[in-house]
Amino acid sequence: MSELIQAVLESEEKNDLRSFLSELRHQDKKYLLRNDILNVYSEYCTNYQKPEHFSASSSLGKLIYYTQEIIQDISGFCFIIRPKIATQEVYRLTDDLNVEPMSVQELLDLRDRLVNRFHPNEGDLLELDFGPFYDYSPVLRDPKNIGKGVQLLNRYLSSKLFQDPKQWQESLFIFLSLHQYNGIQLLINNRIQSQQQLSQQIKAAIAFVSSLPSQQPYEEFRFQLQTMGFEPGWGNTAARVQESLEMLDQLIDSPDPQTLEAFISRIPMIFRIVLVSPHGWFGQEGVLGRPDTGGQVVYVLDQARNLEKQLEEDAVLAGLEGLNVQPKVIILTRLIPNSEDTLCNQRLEKVHGTENAWILRVPLREFNPNMTQNWISRFELWPYLETYAIDAEKEILAEFQGRPDLIVGNYSDGNLVAFLLARRLDVTHCIIAHALEKSKYLFSNLYWQDLEDKYHFSLQFTADLLVMNAANFIISSTYQEIVGTPDSIGQYESYKCFTMPDLYHVVNGIELFSPKFNVVPPGVNENYFFPYTRSEDRVESDRRRIEEMLFTLEDSAQIFGKLDDPSKRPLFSMARLDRIKNLTGLAECFGQSQELQDHCNLILVAGKLRVEESTDNEEREEIVKLYRIIEQYNLQGKIRWLGVRLSKTDSGEVYRVIADHQGIFVQPALFEAFGLTILEAMISGLPTFATQFGGPLEIIQDQVNGFYINPTHLEETATKILNFVSKCEQNPNYWYEISQQAINRVYSTYTWKIHSNKLLSLARIYGFWNFISKQNREDLLRYIEALFYLIYKPRAQQLLEQHKYR
Repeated sequence: MSELIQAVLESEEKNDLRSFLSELRHQDKKYLLRNDILNVYSEYCTNYQKPEHFSASSSLGKLIYYTQEIIQDISGFCFIIRPKIATQEVYRLTDDLNVEPMSVQELLDLRDRLVNRFHPNEGDLLELDFGPFYDYSPVLRDPKNIGKGVQLLNRYLSSKLFQDPKQWQESLFIFLSLHQYNGIQLLINNRIQSQQQLSQQIKAAIAFVSSLPSQQPYEEFRFQLQTMGFEPGWGNTAARVQESLEMLDQLIDSPDPQTLEAFISRIPMIFRIVLVSPHGWFGQEGVLGRPDTGGQVVYVLDQARNLEKQLEEDAVLAGLEGLNVQPKVIILTRLIPNSEDTLCNQRLEKVHGTENAWILRVPLREFNPNMTQNWISRFELWPYLETYAIDAEKEILAEFQGRPDLIVGNYSDGNLVAFLLARRLDVTHCIIAHALEKSKYLFSNLYWQDLEDKYHFSLQFTADLLVMNAANFIISSTYQEIVGTPDSIGQYESYKCFTMPDLYHVVNGIELFSPKFNVVPPGVNENYFFPYTRSEDRVESDRRRIEEMLFTLEDSAQIFGKLDDPSKRPLFSMARLDRIKNLTGLAECFGQSQELQDHCNLILVAGKLRVEESTDNEEREEIVKLYRIIEQYNLQGKIRWLGVRLSKTDSGEVYRVIADHQGIFVQPALFEAFGLTILEAMISGLPTFATQFGGPLEIIQDQVNGFYINPTHLEETATKILNFVSKCEQNPNYWYEISQQAINRVYSTYTWKIHSNKLLSLARIYGFWNFISKQNREDLLRYIEALFYLIYKPRAQQLLEQHKYR
């Protein structure tokens, strides 16, 4: 039995539990989530006149705090308890307080019955269980270490080298022998025929290079090393070569995790990278603000630039300049023939500011031209992805003149294409979810059939399950993206156990303690986003133009609203107009607070201004809603709404101009997986108020370099902003203090240099792990393929049939 339940039953609070269950019986809801449970408990404490300490400190209070869900049926109550992060316990409590554990299968059956979609006479549902496939790999023990998987993997690999040196050193020798660049052998040549010979030659090579001046260029002693069996790749100077050889020597003699990571991270094994992002308008101009673009496009473009730069630096440090090494990064996306005013109909486009990074656009196969020649929502793209991957494979091989070394998927559709490509090409692959829709839409798996026509979650959630298990490693921007917080489950954690009634039960969807999870936050493009105080890097004409656009420009078809008093402190937000980004919620918060209106203007840069200009249903609904709020709260003269598409240069200057006016950035999303705009605002010097639901919890340190808000509590949000404004008015330095702390936070933790180094290090280490564990992974990949063809593909075919008539 749960210790939390047992503590209640063995105390004087037993009757309180019975009374609480009685209160639950009177609830209209049969399925209560954590907030519902806390609200019922709060009402119970009030109604029964419980002392204040009872609510939080009692055994019952602790049980309620850790209970994530309560489902009631005729036979009793199902308590789903999360006593610690990434751990779940399920119990049935009857009205007379009998307690018995419930299996995962029983829980899923109960959830099915709740939506009346469980028909026992029709047989049991398919059960998906990925658990057994993780038996071959190490797992973490402490949930605090989830997201630091590479550290466990390094410990595991170094211990194997120590425990079974002969076999593992042989594997390491073979691995080092494999690496080439354009047919040129790297690291070791055929003069070294065995692991034993490698060990001997390393010591001889160390003795040789240690006699050279430390900064002597590699090319000047290359021939001597080649005669000893060592090819380029060890370093660009005598000192670097010596350091690399000494690391390998130590790994052979007395391996340890730090040396293993440092050595593997130096191996020149990655020169060609594919970043996959099929959906949306993916381009460098004229795309932001359109459906399915925004933060992800910015992220991938910045990542491509910085990975190329890092690959070039790594090649120089490895001593490969003499081989004319030219690293190449390709962003794989879809070609849209009817591209409107964008370049999305161009097959190949160079990424600005790079030597060899490209956007490669591959069209969807011709089907219904109304669909395949136009933009398609990310929710509708699923039927085309398998053939898209097949076609993209040919294009990638042609562009690289060979296979890529690493494939990185972005978002659910890109992750599926990355898996299909990696499987066909036998390449290390990584996925980045950015956001998993399952967490964003309440009960989206339970009521998937009601949402299927609009969102096709059966395809998306199936794809998510397959790719997160197939990936060699997974990058998340934050820890909580994986396993949440003590009082909320994470995005990946939500895939651990769930039902899609009439389709399948997931009894073990993902191993959260697997070393494949690693937290690697993105950075900010410092060419465009930098502190407002760096006046020498700002263009005065741009500043004046942006200032006019934000505050005073009239008679523009892209701007709604004239400010009565432009000198008021600006409250600023910039995002696409959809339900989750919740800009309408911010407008309502502003509208409900007369005091906030007295002190501030609200300035929004968001999507379109007119319904007829949008092709996205959700955006249309939000446009109508925003106008209604402006009318309802009489916000004319207090709000500016800019329906503009900004270049990156202008976006950066917008933040800085708002900072010039000692403004405030508010990010009111109902959920935010990470929050790139938060980093952009903070590095610009804007005090930032951001949602407490999601990634901002890890970016911002509350009341130190920013502030958390609960965007569902409008009055509380307004009060927090007003408190800040009041402090600034009492102490003019307060705004500057928070501003500087925000800038410092970004520079210390969230740069693309840090991100690129970490990502490439992970790619090399997991590439090594993939090489030595390949045989054990094949059974998992076969299982995933079976589910792809038996579940995903038939449903994709059904959707394709529907597309015929659109």
